[in-house]
Amino acid sequence: MQNLRVSLVQGATRWHDPAGNRDYYGALIAPLAGHTDLVVLPETFSSGFSNEAIHNAETMEGPTVAWLRERARGLDAAITGSVQLRVGEGAASDNVFNRLLFVTPDGEVRHYDKRHLFRYADEHKRYAAGRERLVVEWRGWKICPLVCYDLRFPVFSRNRHDAQRGFEYDLVLFVANWPSARAHAWRTLLRARAIENLGYCVGVNRVGVDGNQLPYSGDSAVLDYLGQAMADLGAQEQTVTVALDHAALQAFREKFPAWMDADAFELL
Repeated sequence: MQNLRVSLVQGATRWHDPAGNRDYYGALIAPLAGHTDLVVLPETFSSGFSNEAIHNAETMEGPTVAWLRERARGLDAAITGSVQLRVGEGAASDNVFNRLLFVTPDGEVRHYDKRHLFRYADEHKRYAAGRERLVVEWRGWKICPLVCYDLRFPVFSRNRHDAQRGFEYDLVLFVANWPSARAHAWRTLLRARAIENLGYCVGVNRVGVDGNQLPYSGDSAVLDYLGQAMADLGAQEQTVTVALDHAALQAFREKFPAWMDADAFELL
């Protein structure tokens, strides 16, 4: 199995400016064409993390989904990040999701609706919660993409093992708008998710100050299956690409079979 080249795009998302953000992130990722397999953008990369952005939520037929399809095709890579999207007719708030999109060069769009809504910022009062976890297969890798606050709930991200299919995923990733006031929790929990799940973990956060005057320190990272940093970004705008080694992952799982002692459970 080939290595997976993952590009972390840590940007300063513009506030309530979808067109400006498409231009901004488009310029950041353009040089990655032919040099990556997966591009990871932050949570709500088209608007910033704002409850008020719900009023201008796009649909799956809107310009941001079309932009993602175009970028994936041009990069010859998958691209993921979350967007506030309205599903169905009408203006009811329970039709709007914080939706992570996973788009491949052939135009296919898979999605995961954020399950754990950030109560501390009243996200649960404005947006609908998803229920189903998503695992996608891309270039031979099994990937579980999640969103920000999901990081605090290890049961939902647990990497179970099945005798027939093996591990559910090889890589868990989190797209986020995680303020600098809680940076220690972000850094610690990313490492925990890598260690306990015997897999790679990627977290991509934004930088800068948003429209609510909340600062973000970035701290995007790639962790290996030991929780050791393969890339650890600071607080500045930057794009970093890291190659993940599947053979090394498989060798570690065979050498250290903690998964054989894991507790069985079902998610409700």
